[in-house]
Amino acid sequence: MAAARGVLYVHSAQPALCPHIEWAVAGILGVPVDLTWTPQPAAPGALRAQAEWEGPAGVAAKITSSLMGWQRIRFEITEDPSPGSDGSRHAYTPALGAFTATIGVNGDILISEDRLRNVMLMASQGRVVLEDELDKLLGKQWDEELESFRYAGEGAPVRWLHAAV
Repeated sequence: MAAARGVLYVHSAQPALCPHIEWAVAGILGVPVDLTWTPQPAAPGALRAQAEWEGPAGVAAKITSSLMGWQRIRFEITEDPSPGSDGSRHAYTPALGAFTATIGVNGDILISEDRLRNVMLMASQGRVVLEDELDKLLGKQWDEELESFRYAGEGAPVRWLHAAV
């Protein structure tokens, strides 16, 4: 039985990268991966795919690390909370780079006390604007950039990927 599950959304990728994305994900899951690629209307010439996955806790972070170095890809991957592990959400865009957040059982982003205290201290010193820093902690820029790509993917086929046991 798999310890964690989530969803991989490749929002846009150049067609030449698609097999490499499948190989990278397959290398982490330990099973062949064959995604269903469809045109991405928000980026003419690009393709999109999504797949639900099951595997050991931490798979989302490993897939993110593997894919985020490629400049012509936009993706998100989620990992639902599982016994002993918080959930996570990872997003990547060429313009913004990587974003990672811890996700609670109700789907909300969890921000640690230390991170909040640091942002509050910097704001009190006039080094940052509190609202802007909170937006960064919540991934607002990534949500804004990816929203048109998400919308274009509504109704797209979903495939299940299971990690080797």
